[in-house]
Amino acid sequence: MTSIAKPPVRHPSARLNGLGLALRDYEGAMSTLCAGCGHDSVTAALVQACWELDLPPHRAAKMSGIGCSSKTTAYFLKQSHGFNSVHGRMPSVTSGAAAANRGLICIGISGDGDSLSIGLGQLSHAIRRNVDMLYVLENNGVYGLTKGQFSASADLGSRSKRGEANEQAPIDPVLLALALGATFVARSFSGDKQQLVPILKAGLAHKGLALIDVISPCVSFNDHEGSTKSYAFTRAHEVEAVHADFIPLRHAITVGEGSEPVQVVQLHDGSSVRLRPTADDYDPTDRDSAYAHVRGCQARGEIATGLLFVDETGKDMHDFLHTVETPLIDLPYEQLCPGAAAMDDLMSRYR
Repeated sequence: MTSIAKPPVRHPSARLNGLGLALRDYEGAMSTLCAGCGHDSVTAALVQACWELDLPPHRAAKMSGIGCSSKTTAYFLKQSHGFNSVHGRMPSVTSGAAAANRGLICIGISGDGDSLSIGLGQLSHAIRRNVDMLYVLENNGVYGLTKGQFSASADLGSRSKRGEANEQAPIDPVLLALALGATFVARSFSGDKQQLVPILKAGLAHKGLALIDVISPCVSFNDHEGSTKSYAFTRAHEVEAVHADFIPLRHAITVGEGSEPVQVVQLHDGSSVRLRPTADDYDPTDRDSAYAHVRGCQARGEIATGLLFVDETGKDMHDFLHTVETPLIDLPYEQLCPGAAAMDDLMSRYR
């Protein structure tokens, strides 16, 4: 893919974060996506979230597959690592990077075609292993790169730009993630930066795989009347499960008098997600109620958004594999390859 570099200009009065970096320092190349594409709004939210978290760019690894969504990695964190893999294989490549260097902050960007069709098995096993990564699924219901065919997330009865109705039931990535045991599941809308930025920040801080399904309308092929992934439809049918504000550890969590009840979910690094329920019986730490809420919204023709489920007690891939605390990439050769005698001893356990 070809992108245009942005001029390295920083305004002298630009606000700096805790690392002394301006927002522009978290940007990437100029976008070559269609004007108004929802994916560019997701990029802007990622830039804002990483800047607010004081995320060191050199510690981030941006991974993607194939599709319009997979171009997103070129448009933020220009000073980070990156790898554009083949179609649907982003999760396994990210798993390898995370296994070799647990010090990386892995950010996987994918789409509904990349993740729910050819990459469905890869996504499923990344969830099962609970790979420590932020998994952003930019969901527009079409194959935008190949001119607007229905994807696996296209809703039943939704119409293409040419007027055909989709007759196949969709795969809902949120329900899939909940059923497979994901420890962080959220959904947002690319046009709702106020909701999306705190969810991205919470996902980046989560230990394990944080799946965020982002409804991201395709302005060229899926933003018309009859589409259920359009700006107008999402605005009219969005139902926020909880109002979430991400509170970094360095900020105090306060609740003023007369405010709504607040539930604080403590994250593994000491920071918190502050949740204000919109329904008295909704519990974002209850997997069954989260699943029922999403299904209930579907039955009413609504789109459930917000932080839908979080579990901070789950093990991640490194816990399952019993890896050492030191990133494998930093271990000396003698420890990584201890020799034939050690290998023979290891193999004897399996005989």
